[in-house]
Amino acid sequence: MTSSVANTTALLRLHASAATPQTRQKHQTHPTVQASLRQQNAADRRKILVTTFLGTSLGLALQPQASLAENWGTRSFLLERFFQPGLSPEDAVARIRQTAEGLHSLREMLDKTAWRYVIFYIRLKQAYLGQDLKNAMSTLPESRRKEYVEMANELVDSMSKLDEHVRTPKIYESYLYYEKTLKAIDGVVALL
Repeated sequence: MTSSVANTTALLRLHASAATPQTRQKHQTHPTVQASLRQQNAADRRKILVTTFLGTSLGLALQPQASLAENWGTRSFLLERFFQPGLSPEDAVARIRQTAEGLHSLREMLDKTAWRYVIFYIRLKQAYLGQDLKNAMSTLPESRRKEYVEMANELVDSMSKLDEHVRTPKIYESYLYYEKTLKAIDGVVALL
């Protein structure tokens, strides 16, 4: 084993010495490239960058929430859940009507037993439906508020039961509470 190592080093030495000076390229040293910024200039640029960043952040923080939501849009779950500003009563009524349309279109997912999507949709709508129902109540006259509160409570109860039965998944009970939820939300929309 030692002879093979010795032969290898001898071959490498031979090969290295066999290279002629004509085939070797001369190593030219290139001048070192240095930054043209001085320390003071770099510090000034850092200050400008930090000031710009803080000024932009402060400007966004001082911007009213409603306009911020309009700039970002409110279609995604995270924006609706965490960054959605308090809606006006008219907007709350519109969102309740959209929720009613969405619940009516949920039938197809129930027929296909797509439980995961049904659970996600119901929980998403439950997250802000309570706030919308409270906001929308201010648009009603005093004479209709008692009936509205009863229908809204029935809607919230039936949606929570629907969520419970879809989670287990109990098919008959899911359909039963789905129909009760549709009836309750249609009653709420009719009162609005």
